[in-house]
Amino acid sequence: MDPEKEEFLKEFGADYGYPNGPKSIDQIRATEFKRLDGLVYLDHAGSTLYSELQMEAVCRDLTTNVYGNPHSQSDSSSATCEIVREARQQVLEYFNASPKDYKCIFTSGASAALKLVGEAFPWSQKSCFMYTMENHNSVLGIREYALSQGAAAFAVDIEETVHHGVSNGIAASVSLSQHQIQRRNEEKFLEEELIGEAYNLFAFPSECNFSGLRFSLDLVKIIKEDSEKILEGSPFCNGRWMVLVDAAKGCATEPPDLSKYPVDFVVISFYKIFGYPTGLGALIARNDAAKLLKKTYFSGGTVAATIADIDFVKRREGIEELFEDGTAPFLSIASIRHGFKILNSLTISAIGRHTAALATYLRKMLLALRHENGASVCKIYKSDSLKVLCREWGPIVSFNLKRPDGSWFGYREVEKLSSLSGIQLRTGCFCNPGACAKYLGLSHLDLRSNMEKFIDFVKSSFVSLPNQTGLGYHLRERSIPFPDKGLESRFTSSFFLKSITIYPIKSCAGFSIERWPLSISGLRYDHEWLLKSLTGEILTQKKLPEMCLISTSIDLHRGIMFVESPRCKEGLQINLKSDLQSGGREEVDLYGQRYEAQGYSNEVNNWFSLAIGRTCCLLRYSMSNDYLLLNKCKNGGMRRDMQSRVTFANEAQFLLISEESVSDLNKRISSNVQTGAFKMPVQINPMRFRPNLVISGGEPYVEDEWRNLKIGNKYFTSLGGCNRCQMINIVHTAGRVQKSNEPLATLASYRRSKGKILFGILLRLHEINDEVEQETDSWLQAGQEIHPNSF
Repeated sequence: MDPEKEEFLKEFGADYGYPNGPKSIDQIRATEFKRLDGLVYLDHAGSTLYSELQMEAVCRDLTTNVYGNPHSQSDSSSATCEIVREARQQVLEYFNASPKDYKCIFTSGASAALKLVGEAFPWSQKSCFMYTMENHNSVLGIREYALSQGAAAFAVDIEETVHHGVSNGIAASVSLSQHQIQRRNEEKFLEEELIGEAYNLFAFPSECNFSGLRFSLDLVKIIKEDSEKILEGSPFCNGRWMVLVDAAKGCATEPPDLSKYPVDFVVISFYKIFGYPTGLGALIARNDAAKLLKKTYFSGGTVAATIADIDFVKRREGIEELFEDGTAPFLSIASIRHGFKILNSLTISAIGRHTAALATYLRKMLLALRHENGASVCKIYKSDSLKVLCREWGPIVSFNLKRPDGSWFGYREVEKLSSLSGIQLRTGCFCNPGACAKYLGLSHLDLRSNMEKFIDFVKSSFVSLPNQTGLGYHLRERSIPFPDKGLESRFTSSFFLKSITIYPIKSCAGFSIERWPLSISGLRYDHEWLLKSLTGEILTQKKLPEMCLISTSIDLHRGIMFVESPRCKEGLQINLKSDLQSGGREEVDLYGQRYEAQGYSNEVNNWFSLAIGRTCCLLRYSMSNDYLLLNKCKNGGMRRDMQSRVTFANEAQFLLISEESVSDLNKRISSNVQTGAFKMPVQINPMRFRPNLVISGGEPYVEDEWRNLKIGNKYFTSLGGCNRCQMINIVHTAGRVQKSNEPLATLASYRRSKGKILFGILLRLHEINDEVEQETDSWLQAGQEIHPNSF
């Protein structure tokens, strides 16, 4: 056994791995989660994983039984009604809730349950919506209903107060620190209007999905019974307080015990508990609280009778029937019993102990990590001292990582590298802005100034500045550092152009050629076409890896592009001149810019739809475009080359790759295999990087330092390194597409700079126009010499 695991089991063996369960954790993973082979899944707060045993039971159930619409009267409908009734009972039992006191209302998820409460709550100008800072956006959304009805809303922090002498109960040890009161049209409401009876709502999570902080359910009794004490002096201490608990996260390991705490509303999502089904949640409502909800809309199933041509409706009296609009998702409801069966076989207490052991160990190990200079690597967002009503921590570990100099690694970089290692994480603020701001120490000004900071970042990072001579653009800094020793020899070595590759259709395979003409947009016809879905999405290999199986070639003399696919019996020929007449024009938004594009006939579009297995259309860049409208880019960045015309290429007109750099990369990959870092040897072909230009000569990565270069009699400016993504890990051989971790995993180990993984350089062409396109000196040819930093 691994020494570290042995040490871990000495400390946590009594709780880890279900030692008293029907199967050990190793057996469960091997038999019920076989799909996780080679994968580490750490996003259970986002969605836990269903077991294969659970899904087998669901499939067997649905394929051997007949479930009809529960609103009908047939035998199959009666069977469905019984299944739904049993499911409600199972949910109530999970929360130890008596059916005499509570009802289970099925919804499409926890968010839908929260929306139901917000819409139907009896808000008035005297009401108040109070909530802890640690709340999900779906809870904060209730605020909109409260404010629109004239109610007040404010966030609170729960604080401990120190008392000497005899305590007067738990409420005497707790105070609420109130944030700014929010109101809409405040001038309409007078202070005296706040006095008197009102219905107020207090919301908090059983477990914060950002920090894992667990709130004690004693808060329920305090708010309902002692609100005047902890809200002393506030106009909102009067009225009847009702309490909502968001248990979407917490109930997976510790569901609230409703036999001990009179919670009015509890919301849950079942995929958070046992992975399947998604799109199904529940509102568990206390009977007396549910009767106060004012429902406006009615639908099939929620009314006993209606008359179409007069204002008459008689609503159903049952709480579940009143609030479940339309036909309930009865097949999903029938499936949850199989999830509960899995949970019950392990027991929820054992699940809680198991996950707590893992989280405690992880926090301990992360906090112990140190850089060579002794600086800590990890910052965990967890309070050092637990407050009175925050008993303990759930199995969530939120953290950020620091560099040796104390600066932060970006969460996108952490996410990208973890994915390469087969580790699935969740990054960001997890839809919990209050907890995120609280634990990261962000002020309102910090949050509102993020947009201004982003604009400054774009200016400083992506806008090229002209040098004093007006020729070319200086790189702001070295993208990847290397020793200065022998720098002169790096630039005086002999370089030549090894190959030229054209990629006519974005994300489809290209073709290599000995010589090719240049145009004002780069290599002629390069990235001049793209595929677009019916919904407007630009299709790429990132989402449809099979696009790499579509091959292309162009015959310049005949003016025809040939396209082939293993999914199509016959190839496609597209006339570069005449075929455009059959399609209309439309605008395309891509990488922060708007283009005018030309469409094709249904025959062409149908061919490509068959080739990729998805309905799409082919569009061609319109050469009549004399301008591009700059828009905000969806991914937070901009196209690198803003100074020249670019077709549908990602960042620039040309991508250049060095054979020597690829050779060095392959040596490193081979070394990783020999040291046991990877299972199989991998040899990467330069074409994996989809370069336009492959060069030979010099030392590896010398191209990083080129400010500009000359090929033949043409001049190019370097725009810096190309940031690589998962697309270079797609392998296609013999008509099959596979994904691997290489070469991105190895590149990440030595080619990272400020969160980017750089390989190859991007180029811009100088001084060419449409009139000289056909001249012989406006062509590139394999074998031409390359002169770096020549102007």
